[in-house]
Amino acid sequence: MPNITVELLRGRTLEQRREFAQAVADSAVEILGARRQDVRMVFSEITPDIVANGGVLASEDSSRAGVVAALADD
Repeated sequence: MPNITVELLRGRTLEQRREFAQAVADSAVEILGARRQDVRMVFSEITPDIVANGGVLASEDSSRAGVVAALADD
């Protein structure tokens, strides 16, 4: 039984999470031979101030400003 943990920046829609879950489950069935009902996913939403990329908080990374701002608007 695959147990999959997904960490996403806060702001993804229910529809986005639903589509992602379906795509990952499809892949687990196809690649791992798992039964669809046994593919378990947990989504954890994180905020830009608690994740860093390359040593820079996402909330302070100018190259991610557009993504972070778009998620904050939702």
